[in-house]
Amino acid sequence: MQPGRDIGTLIEIMRRLRDPQTGCAWDVEQTFETIAPYTLEEAHEVAEAIARGDRHDICDELGDLLLQVVFHARMAEEEGAFAFPDVVEAITTKMIRRHPHVFGPEEARSPQMAKGAWARIKAEEKAEKAARRGETAAPAAASLLDDVPVAIPALMRAVKLQDKAGSVGFDWNDPKAVIAKIREELTELEAEIDGAGDRPAIEGELGDVLFALANLGRHLGIDPEGAVRVTNEKFRRRFSYIERRLADAGRQPKEASLAEMEALWQAAKSEA
Repeated sequence: MQPGRDIGTLIEIMRRLRDPQTGCAWDVEQTFETIAPYTLEEAHEVAEAIARGDRHDICDELGDLLLQVVFHARMAEEEGAFAFPDVVEAITTKMIRRHPHVFGPEEARSPQMAKGAWARIKAEEKAEKAARRGETAAPAAASLLDDVPVAIPALMRAVKLQDKAGSVGFDWNDPKAVIAKIREELTELEAEIDGAGDRPAIEGELGDVLFALANLGRHLGIDPEGAVRVTNEKFRRRFSYIERRLADAGRQPKEASLAEMEALWQAAKSEA
């Protein structure tokens, strides 16, 4: 079999990999549940490639993510639930429906109007899904935040929760007010630490600090998940500098003092 640019080639590759008699033993034994972690991992690797600005890697990682879609669709097809063309039809239907100002008669004279139409149509789709499953309408006490996914990264979920609450006015109007909240949360965290608070209490206060920091990123228009990803790479690069400089002297980090490593860290900062 030869590589190709047509999606049908990838679908056929997956069909053969999943063949119980002639396929790959590892691929055959996979389920939706065992593949789900790989799907999340591939999505994160796409984000990392974007953060690096490496267009070649973005292409490569998008291919890996597409494979995950084809993998799930193949398993569903084997069950008789749906197939890849159904996935394509579902998303094209959804995108056309959610953009009536582009594909229909509705007008959106501003990004805010477009966002409003998107939210309204999503709510209609949610009600239709409930009806299709035979569920009754959501109770009046249902929260605005109920449809924020639980499985996404915690900082990303924090921003989505804050966005939802902000849509009805529960929000600060000034990033400096968020900074004041961060200081307040840090003071409460410090008090728990100084007071020998138990682990759950300290964990709760630390969570409050991180939640407030995510909110600051949202107010500044900065994705906190992406910001941490950049800092993680910066830390890795600077610590690698420490390791290299010590290795040049025939030493390892565990043989150096904190003061020595801090001096090398500062040198690494001047180079970066």
